Amino acid sequence: MIAGRESMMNQVEHGLWDERADQAQETLERLFWNESIGMYNIETPCPNGECNTIFHYWWMAHAVDVLVDGLMRTGDERYAARLATLHEGLLKRNGGAWPNELYDDMEWMALAWLRAFQATGQEIYKETAIVLWKDIQTGWNEHMGGGIAWQKSQLDYKNTPANAPAAILAARLYRAFGDADDLQWAHKIYNWQKTHLIDEKTGFVWDGMNRTGDGSIDKEWKFTYCQGVYIGAAVELFRITNEPVYLEDARRTFTAAKNELADAEYSALPDEGTGDGGLFKGILIRYIAEWVKVDSAADAEEFLLANASVLWERGKSANETLFGTDWTAASTGVIPLSAQLSGVKLLEMMAGLTKHRA
Repeated sequence: MIAGRESMMNQVEHGLWDERADQAQETLERLFWNESIGMYNIETPCPNGECNTIFHYWWMAHAVDVLVDGLMRTGDERYAARLATLHEGLLKRNGGAWPNELYDDMEWMALAWLRAFQATGQEIYKETAIVLWKDIQTGWNEHMGGGIAWQKSQLDYKNTPANAPAAILAARLYRAFGDADDLQWAHKIYNWQKTHLIDEKTGFVWDGMNRTGDGSIDKEWKFTYCQGVYIGAAVELFRITNEPVYLEDARRTFTAAKNELADAEYSALPDEGTGDGGLFKGILIRYIAEWVKVDSAADAEEFLLANASVLWERGKSANETLFGTDWTAASTGVIPLSAQLSGVKLLEMMAGLTKHRA
């Protein structure tokens, strides 16, 4: 394990993580942005945009998030300009409206544009988040004792990806605009999640229930994503209530996730494959970083630093600031946007945390 808090603070003085985040953001812009569609290519290389056979709606939400990270860290208006172009491109690609079939996808888009509104003050981003939030609420039903469905065509399947991000969103909307109904939603969703999809013994977060129609819980699906969004929901409710139980929830889940998913040699998070799985580690990293901001979690800081260091020293491509799905091995070949975004998230979180601690 790399030395934690002291090493992190020493590296603040040299702006190391800022420089690395800048490099990763520049590579994202140069090798993934496609001006002709107003969105990012879903992989690189992607000659003439030929790779864009599928619209990865929720990947683009995370691209919004990393642009907001860059804007908040640097104040550079090029991030704001790219957000504006991406907002137009996404709306056009989605047929002129924001909602879609998947509740979790919409939650990520709403979270991202809410942050973009808070970073820029652009009312259109707030409107986007609110439109999506109203649609997301229609996913709550009493199948399986409540919870938000994963998709509109399967209302009895409930999972962590559709519920924990919704709790984060509701809590952040309450903090931003003060609507008591949003706080009620945040508590209701969080309590359902904690009751149904958390291992009481360890705090590990299960993926979903009733996917196959028999009420069973998918305990064998062990994803970094699920751990991250539950930690994030706990952090947001702590920020509102100041109740220590939420920090206890976050710590239990972090400890379970680290013990269950990280490797022994580097403390590195696992390779969860290309496609959607490329985003999963970045989601956990983002919300561990949010937890560290509100809790004295030196071991979590050390964990973040270990992952960031191994990513940079072992996981970066030889000639570019590109990141694959395995943070312990140099990336080669085709790089999916999902994996690149996770790498950018990790570097942005490190840069943001070191600034926060300075």
